[in-house]
Amino acid sequence: QVQLVESGGGSVHVGGSLRLSCARSGSTFSINAMGWYRQAPGKQRELVAAISSADSTDYADSVKGRFTISADNAKNTVYLRMNSLKPEDTAVYYCVLNPVGNSRADSWGQGTQVTVAS
Repeated sequence: QVQLVESGGGSVHVGGSLRLSCARSGSTFSINAMGWYRQAPGKQRELVAAISSADSTDYADSVKGRFTISADNAKNTVYLRMNSLKPEDTAVYYCVLNPVGNSRADSWGQGTQVTVAS
């Protein structure tokens, strides 16, 4: 059983930055990748970033060049640095274990709200 706890969400103005953190605890069995999904009201869930156990990264086109995912394995923590935030980045962000496509994962955090005000 893996537990994921997010922190770092909040409200910022357009162009601002936030860093989300996801602390992982519990079993380390079969961890292939960690990722961040986001869900905005009325919109489809989107996988915005993922990092593999080999530290390769992948990003949604909508956030490339603005978001950076990283991992501190010693702290069992994954980060999502978000720069140049836009109103369309407003969503609940979920940390996940082993993301698949845009909607599935082995474990989910509780979510953290990010609001970007224009």
